[in-house]
Amino acid sequence: MTGTGPDDRRIDTTRPHPARVYDWFLGGKDNYPVDEELGRQITAIDEGAPKAARANRAFMRRAVRTLAEETGIRQFLDIGTGIPTEPNLHQIVQSVAPDARVVYVDNDPIVLAHANALLRGTPEGVTEYVQADARDPEAILRRAAEVLDLDRPVALSLIALLHFIADEDGAHDLVAGLLDALAPGSCLVLSTMTADFEPENVRRGIAAYAAGGVTLVARSHAEVGGFFKGLDLLDPGVVPVADWRPDTAPEGPVSLYGAVGRKPGPS
Repeated sequence: MTGTGPDDRRIDTTRPHPARVYDWFLGGKDNYPVDEELGRQITAIDEGAPKAARANRAFMRRAVRTLAEETGIRQFLDIGTGIPTEPNLHQIVQSVAPDARVVYVDNDPIVLAHANALLRGTPEGVTEYVQADARDPEAILRRAAEVLDLDRPVALSLIALLHFIADEDGAHDLVAGLLDALAPGSCLVLSTMTADFEPENVRRGIAAYAAGGVTLVARSHAEVGGFFKGLDLLDPGVVPVADWRPDTAPEGPVSLYGAVGRKPGPS
């Protein structure tokens, strides 16, 4: 279930790609000089950028483990998954529930190139990869429905994705459309960038990304909360990612908010 085609394997190494820059922040090797160059520019502006990437991954791990352990959700749809890093989402949830079903979605051919080798789940569960753009939710849902039962609760993971989609480009419509298609009891796991803590560093980072041809959007606490309209937020609500149910002492504040919300059932 890879959806490969003649154009899917072409990797553009002339422009930075967010998934590959993120991989560089995490110390990965699946990036190109253009990605490293932007990563170094961002780090020169904000030396805490790699720390933020690590905190974001740790938030994802804690959030999906919480859902697997406490809500009984056994289906996960991760959009904008990025280059696989261990432990990845399926490894976390299938360590709790070996029968969990996970669908990853990304649009970068380099992610596709690693998907078959790295996204290997348990024999009891299912781990699949869909090559698709986050801005095409209908295609994502259609393909995901081949693996997931959308009449049963699904955990929708949008980790460090929405700061690459501006409001005027349909960020809120994207989230609402995906949630509308999911059953009551489904959950949204989301992290996204904010300028609430280090506005000047974030402003300069946005400018560096823009120079590389990448849209980057910072949102306030209230704006991030708007993505959870109609959902029941799990404690502690919308907080810096390092403060969402930490299992170790946070390294310090990072410019990312994270939260988990549950879609209520019929009244």
